[in-house]
Amino acid sequence: MKHHGLPRFARNDSHPLVTARSVATRQSMQSMERRRAMVLGALSAVGMLPLGVWAQNLAPIRILVGAPAGGSTDTMARSLAHELGRQLSRTVIVENKPGAGGNIAADAVAKAAPDGNTLLMSFTSHAINATLYPSLPFDPVKDFTPLTCVATSPSMLVAHPSLPVKDVRELIALAKSRPGKLNFAIGSVGSSLHLAGDAFKMQSGVYIVNIPYRGTAPAVQDVLAGQVELMFAAVGNAQAQVRAGKLKALGVTSAKRLAAFPDVPAISEVLPGYESSAWFGLFAPGRMDAALAKRISDAARNAVASPEVRRRLETEGYIPVGNAPEDFSKFVQAEITRWAKVVRFAGAKPD
Repeated sequence: MKHHGLPRFARNDSHPLVTARSVATRQSMQSMERRRAMVLGALSAVGMLPLGVWAQNLAPIRILVGAPAGGSTDTMARSLAHELGRQLSRTVIVENKPGAGGNIAADAVAKAAPDGNTLLMSFTSHAINATLYPSLPFDPVKDFTPLTCVATSPSMLVAHPSLPVKDVRELIALAKSRPGKLNFAIGSVGSSLHLAGDAFKMQSGVYIVNIPYRGTAPAVQDVLAGQVELMFAAVGNAQAQVRAGKLKALGVTSAKRLAAFPDVPAISEVLPGYESSAWFGLFAPGRMDAALAKRISDAARNAVASPEVRRRLETEGYIPVGNAPEDFSKFVQAEITRWAKVVRFAGAKPD
């Protein structure tokens, strides 16, 4: 009797030899999968996961924000997230970790694996905190990979309409004639707006008293009510009141006049070299693989350059940037040096 094809026992799945071979095959495949998972896990932990594999990751990329939902930094992150996700073909979500002037979120990112799945949307305080806080649980330079500066936000020196000055030159003259009699409303101690005022005092030689508030909103309300004469406010927050005549704009903190307010002088026209713009930047954990950092940076810069994101940022009073990582890195280090001088002059302490 002929047997066609394989011997009869080879077609019997219950035969001991077939069963043993199947078990061995399954064990071998499981072992290969375990080794593959271990290799990918190790590569992910050091930021060296192949870009093709990283791009197919189903887990969302998290952008941590060290400020509450609804604030400027949160708005910036959410403006970027959707387009960044489209550029990377990944889901990008924003996660708020407010507290300690942004240090809680920064610390979480500094300690995260440099695998491209955890990013930080930080702001000017990243540079200010390097001096403002006597000790930090991370190094603001070494523990981060700068990806790009997303945007800057110049501020505006505004006054209650009753203050008898029409520009910065007249304000300096009035303040020198009344030392300690004028007041700055401060929305948050140690913030870029607080230190914009102290930089102004440092360069002009005037003595104006700081009145701290628990937030920008109550500070603005007291200036609108005439309880406090002056404050530095983000252009996006002050422009409506200025256009309505409820606040008087004396100067802008950008290096040049703003296109939206061509009649408001730059403070640098009176105090050469004065400039104080808040900035918002995207960071990754330190020690990230160069190819992965470039991939995310390029995507973020393309997102900033997209018409939809630019329109959204400009509508809110921001100036889109989207610079190269090496330029952003130099900028951050220069900012740390610059703000250190102002923090020491002001003697500012964290809340």
